[in-house]
Amino acid sequence: MKIGVVIFPGSNCDRDTLHVFGEVLGQQVVPLFHKETDMQGVDMVVLPGGFSYGDYLRSGAIARFSPIMEQVIAHANRGGYLMGICNGFQILTEAKLVPGTLLHNESRKFICKNVFLKPQTTNTLLTQGLSTSDVLQVPIAHGEGNYYIDADGLKALNDNDQVLFRYCDAAGNITAESNPNGALDNIAGVTNKGRNVFGMMPHPERAAEDILSNTDGLRILESLLSLVK
Repeated sequence: MKIGVVIFPGSNCDRDTLHVFGEVLGQQVVPLFHKETDMQGVDMVVLPGGFSYGDYLRSGAIARFSPIMEQVIAHANRGGYLMGICNGFQILTEAKLVPGTLLHNESRKFICKNVFLKPQTTNTLLTQGLSTSDVLQVPIAHGEGNYYIDADGLKALNDNDQVLFRYCDAAGNITAESNPNGALDNIAGVTNKGRNVFGMMPHPERAAEDILSNTDGLRILESLLSLVK
């Protein structure tokens, strides 16, 4: 699989993402700079974490209008695979490629810590290698991770099986106490109706090597590799 990682001014997880997909998972990876319009024939695009354009206005609001994004949106609209992690998820919501929006954390503070996630569906490329009984420990690092959508939108997400992950505790219980940022319905990640665009706030690329004493994130990313099997 050829994977393109978009680099915006202020991206700070791009090298981690390139490393994990390239060195750890053994895929062909290329950086795609924000001013480019050549997608270099990639099969999948990843929008990494960071603080694109300094998170001025709203997180992801400026990056959504970068030159590369016209091609990224066209790629997704053709059914191409696209993943947004943390700031990348925020960019996806700004581009209306996934439903909902990301608000300031309920605490109004930046949060950086390990959290627990429970997969909510196995009916996507990103989660098909997981089980809905799994409990995964993956780090978060964000100030605007509080997922919100209106009541009709939430019903549609649940009816269409579009919720990828919910925050839970170590035993897999989805509780208010296990919700780190106030996200509606403990939602940590969603997919679009076409099931080819994935957004999640936690950072699987930061939990993908034995040297980090955590490979739960690698399990998430490995699901994507069924494309090349």
